[in-house]
Amino acid sequence: MTIVIAGSTGLVGSAITRALVGRGQSVIGINRKVVDLLDRKATFEFISAAKPDLVIDAAAIVGGIGANNNFPVDFLSKNIQIQSNLMDAAHAANVERFVFLGSSCIYPRDCAQPIKEEYLMTGPLEQTNSAYAVAKIAGIELIRSYRKQFNRKWISLMPTNMYGPNDNFDLESSHVLPALINRFVTATKNGDRAVTLWGTGSPKREFLHVDDLATATLLAVEKYDDGAHLNVGTGEDLPIADLASMISRLSGFSGKIEWDSSKPDGTPRKVLDVTKMKNLGWAPAISLEAGIASTVEWFKDNSMAKR
Repeated sequence: MTIVIAGSTGLVGSAITRALVGRGQSVIGINRKVVDLLDRKATFEFISAAKPDLVIDAAAIVGGIGANNNFPVDFLSKNIQIQSNLMDAAHAANVERFVFLGSSCIYPRDCAQPIKEEYLMTGPLEQTNSAYAVAKIAGIELIRSYRKQFNRKWISLMPTNMYGPNDNFDLESSHVLPALINRFVTATKNGDRAVTLWGTGSPKREFLHVDDLATATLLAVEKYDDGAHLNVGTGEDLPIADLASMISRLSGFSGKIEWDSSKPDGTPRKVLDVTKMKNLGWAPAISLEAGIASTVEWFKDNSMAKR
């Protein structure tokens, strides 16, 4: 089987690549140095030449609240272009299986909890990341449309908040968990007495180690074939304040945590109902504490070592 992973050097793509290589599979990886997925002609030529049996789309312009607020055109326009170019190219090359990876931000801001797949488009989106959410909703609809019009065996998976090795730890553009790791590891190294964080710490979030997403993705390729998207997560959440305390402890930080309530919190709560995914026979294997501990060490060994 020939497998193409789009976004192969990113957080999710690298994890899926590791999982496939661990199973003895060879993988053709796409990153910006290989082919720019915003270049439609180059994307078509690459997929046509590769002739893959499976394409996994883990490529996207991603970021935290600040980046989403500041660059909504990039998050909407570029992500729609990336996923549309890749799907259209896969269709032209007659690719049998395609997995589109989205995000749990597709759901309404004030959604009933835990969030079931059928709650999609039942209320207004969280405005701090609505552009990115709309792009991912468009991706789900394009997968459905290809199934309906051309009988493609393509599927969509919607992961919760991801973390792990190869994450983006940049404080200007990263998501909350890797940003906290950067803040607390750096503060520990510098001997800072306090760390000030955005918001109130009250919103609750769910986190999944990226290696668990990789096993879920490969299981879905084997066992799932339906136009309805699947949630992928732990089904458990915790307040951001508790997350910060855990990362602080695991980073060795002994100072004070302060909160800047003038900054936005984002969605009050977001935890997924993952019943359908678990009914396929999947369950996460990495606890949050163990996953954060290993990610802190990865950050120290890789990102911090380069400073």
